[in-house]
Amino acid sequence: MSKIALITGITGQDGSYLTELLLERGYVVHGVVRRTSSLDRSRLKDLYADSETYKNRLFLHYADLDDPTTLRRVIFKAAPDEIYHLAGQSHVGLSFEIPESTCEMTAMGTLRLLEMIRDLPKKPRLFHAASSEIFGKPTDVPQDEKTSLRPVNPYGCAKAFAFQMVAVYRDTFGIFACNGIMYNHESPRRGENFVTRKICRAAAAIKLGIEKELSLGDLSSKRDWGDARDYVVGMFLALQHETPGDYVFATGELNSVEDVVRIAFETVGLDWKQFVKQDPRFMRPAEPQRLIGNPSKAELQLGWKRTRAFTQLIAEMTLSDLENLRPTGA
Repeated sequence: MSKIALITGITGQDGSYLTELLLERGYVVHGVVRRTSSLDRSRLKDLYADSETYKNRLFLHYADLDDPTTLRRVIFKAAPDEIYHLAGQSHVGLSFEIPESTCEMTAMGTLRLLEMIRDLPKKPRLFHAASSEIFGKPTDVPQDEKTSLRPVNPYGCAKAFAFQMVAVYRDTFGIFACNGIMYNHESPRRGENFVTRKICRAAAAIKLGIEKELSLGDLSSKRDWGDARDYVVGMFLALQHETPGDYVFATGELNSVEDVVRIAFETVGLDWKQFVKQDPRFMRPAEPQRLIGNPSKAELQLGWKRTRAFTQLIAEMTLSDLENLRPTGA
C-alpha cells in the first residue's frame, strides 16, 4: 500500500519539488493550499493538468494555518503517514512590515498543527521546515544543531518559537517530529521577491532589452546558498530515519550578493557594474551575520549530500529566466 503524505505550502518552491520526489517514490500526496493561492499559476500546474496524477495520486485541499477547523478536517480526510510542514510567511524583509501575520502563520500555525497531531490516534511523522534565521547573530561559526538561538527579525523569532515547540512536543508527547534548519536554498522556481531570483531574472531581462538596470541593497551581504532540490531530499530522509531529530541542511560555504550578481551577468555575457545600482530602500533594519551551516549530522546520520555547486545553480536560474522571458519565436 502506498504511503500518504500531506504537505503544507505545497505550491511553493520546496513544496513543488517535494511533491515530485514523493510521487516518484510511489506516495499519494495531499497538499494544503491557501484560499488566496491561484492554482493556475502554481508550480504544480503540470501535475494537476495530468489526469492520471491529479485526483488519483495528488489531491489539493483549500485550508489556512489560521483556520484550525478546516485544517483538522483535511488531516482527518487525508490520514497521512507523514506531514511536511513548509507553509508560512517566509520573506525576511516582509516580516518587518507584517510582523503580526508572520508570527500568526509561522509560529502559531505550527503550534496548531502540533496540537492536531497530538490528538490523533495514529500520529503521522512530522517534518517542520525551520530556518537559519533562528540563529540571527550567532555565537558559533559555523552553526549546527546545538547553536544558541538569537534571531534578529520577526521571521526568525517566529521560526525560533516553532522550532522549540516541535522539540517540546517531540520530547513531551513522543511525536516523531523533526526540525530541518534550512539555510537559503534556491532554484529556477524561487519566488521573484527573493534576491537571488530577482538578480537572475534582471540579468536575463537586461540581456533581452526588457529592462535597463537592477537596484539592490547591500552587495556585501553573504549567505550559505544551496539548491532546493537537494534540500527536499533532506526533508524526506529525515522522516525515514529510525529516530526523530533536528538537522542542519546547508552547504558550509558563504557567497555574497555580489557573487550572485557577477555569475548571473557573466552567464548572459554582460558586465554587471554597468547595470547594477545600490538603493538604500533595500537595506534591512537588522542583517544576520555569518550565517553558515554545518551539515555534518545530516550527512552522517541521513546520508544526505548536495549535488549542485553554487555557480552551477545561479547560472541555471539565469538561463531559465532567459528562456522564460524570451519573446515567442525569438
